[in-house]
Amino acid sequence: MTAKDIEIMAPVGSYESLMAAIQGGADSVYFGIGNLNMRSKSSQNFSLDDLVEISNICRKNSIRTYITLNTVIYDDELDQMKQIVDAAKMNRITAIIASDMAVINYARSVDMEVHMSTQTNITNIEAVKYYAQFADVMVTARELQLEQVKTITNSIRKQNISGPSGKLVQIEVFAHGALCMAVSGKCYLSLDNLNSSANRGACLQQCRRTYIVKEKESDIELEIDNEYIMSPKDLNTVSFLDKILDAGVRVLKLEGRGRSPEYVKTVAAVYREAVNAWFDGEYTQERIDEWNNRLATVYNRGFWDGYYLGRKTGEWTEEYGNQATQRKMYIGKVTNYFSKIGVAELKIETHDLAVNEEIKIIGPTTGVYEDRVKEIRLDLSPVEKAVKGDVCSIPVGELVRRGDKVYKVVLADKKVPNLVQQ
Repeated sequence: MTAKDIEIMAPVGSYESLMAAIQGGADSVYFGIGNLNMRSKSSQNFSLDDLVEISNICRKNSIRTYITLNTVIYDDELDQMKQIVDAAKMNRITAIIASDMAVINYARSVDMEVHMSTQTNITNIEAVKYYAQFADVMVTARELQLEQVKTITNSIRKQNISGPSGKLVQIEVFAHGALCMAVSGKCYLSLDNLNSSANRGACLQQCRRTYIVKEKESDIELEIDNEYIMSPKDLNTVSFLDKILDAGVRVLKLEGRGRSPEYVKTVAAVYREAVNAWFDGEYTQERIDEWNNRLATVYNRGFWDGYYLGRKTGEWTEEYGNQATQRKMYIGKVTNYFSKIGVAELKIETHDLAVNEEIKIIGPTTGVYEDRVKEIRLDLSPVEKAVKGDVCSIPVGELVRRGDKVYKVVLADKKVPNLVQQ
């Protein structure tokens, strides 16, 4: 077995994120089409018309493609579901991620590969045996410990449990990103309180808020200080990735279809590097510290290790929203690119830009270009800073495109959350 046998599976909610996943070294991407997926309201989703381009981009870059068709399906949605599966088949999408038997059965009837979603809550080898008649890849429930995952992977090998392809079933786990307080994400809080179902991809994330406990008889109120007691910190497994791989896991799923392109690129790159390091004998504490520092620069609610290592209770978010150590501040757009000399022309629309500042240039074809500004020119003359209204030029090391958005990277400032945008 080699490092390439371990699949890094990245979330994609836009073309910018798709290109970022490729730049980050992902082996596969997963994304939604329309509204029959678990991020139908909390992230962007592609349309059926996008499948041709997505498929072409991914085949060109040797990237596997998975459509998340993983909500519960109602009778009046069966035709829509079949249309998505048929389009996936026609456009050579690799597999459908599903939990509803209507989706699973129809996909298999047209010989479409199926992967079992976390909503199937697979916790034991008997469940694996059952779903092996439909799927080659299965994600285990997020509440399992690694020893339990290892028991499952060992049993798959010993009992020679194969999927429809005839190959041994592969086990996938969530390796990084947001966690939900509910069992394998099956939560009814949003539906119960706001008639907006998490199981239909429409969670309004009430669990991420602060709450006051009030005693009815005496009107005494209690507030839980410094913790959002229903909002877990984000999962981060890079510091014990060796144990995950030793447990026989073959697919590392990164959560975050609603997050930014730079999140996708950074997280995919870190986990690809960590896997490679493990196989090369270079998985050291020094590198783990460096990877954790990079992971902290993009969106997160704080980190913990989930239940993999035997935790009995979760670690709860201490602050609302993003706790990344960096933010990106929008400053303007690319107005031209001169390929022969590797120079981009920028229109500065908001804040200033100075030499030596870090930037990100993001676009649907560019993905995420990251660099430190080495030089700025106004009317061909070098300057130390360009300000709002200026049209300036900077050298860039890769192709960027007209219309790409330009951001400068700044340290997180809790006092001015609206000034900077992740």
